[in-house]
Amino acid sequence: MRHRRSLNNEAIVCLDAGLEAEVPSVEEELAEIRALREHLGSHSFDLDEIDAAMREGRP
Repeated sequence: MRHRRSLNNEAIVCLDAGLEAEVPSVEEELAEIRALREHLGSHSFDLDEIDAAMREGRP
């Protein structure tokens, strides 16, 4: 391991880092979602297209 920690200690450090991460506000989350939607553009799915994907095992 890079930091010479036991696996247990490494897991604790990772969990601590994740729990200390700043939580974005609802407004920030919505702005990010809107930007992603804008970037992706619009796409309408055909029901046959959805059925075919499901038959192929794609969720």
